Amino acid sequence: MQELVGIAERIDRAMAAIGRAAAWLALAVVLLQFGVVLLRYVFGAGSLWLQESVVYAHAGLFMLAAAWTLAAGGHVRVDILYARATPRQQALIDLVGTLVFLFPFMTALLVLSLPYVARSWAIFERSREASGLPFVFVLKTLIPVFAGLMLLQGAAIVIRAGLMLAGERR
Repeated sequence: MQELVGIAERIDRAMAAIGRAAAWLALAVVLLQFGVVLLRYVFGAGSLWLQESVVYAHAGLFMLAAAWTLAAGGHVRVDILYARATPRQQALIDLVGTLVFLFPFMTALLVLSLPYVARSWAIFERSREASGLPFVFVLKTLIPVFAGLMLLQGAAIVIRAGLMLAGERR
């Protein structure tokens, strides 16, 4: 049982490290957007490269920090039953929710996104705009990475819920 706890803790630490690193992208979004506004309204110029950078940073922030947010209980959930449930009932809800909803959806997203991302990498897809960023293939790579991170965090949730239901954790 300690091995399972160790696995769950390692997953949590990895997701927290990735999430903390991705959180810096929030600062990048603010600074880049400030640059876009400054260029547009002060200097009367625009930069498609800068605008696309905001989109990339925003996507990276949410897709890379989602598993950390899940671990911290920050995702929106319907608390009608969960808030009043006992810890064992909460573990059961977490277990069923992860197995029935999170795992199938993230598995489908991972499997279905791989050919999409592979095609993008095959041609080193770039922005459709002439002055846009040449890294669309990297942006699209965030999709299966997101799904993989969520699956890993789901595994940690299943381990903890299973241990709680087995009476190994309180």
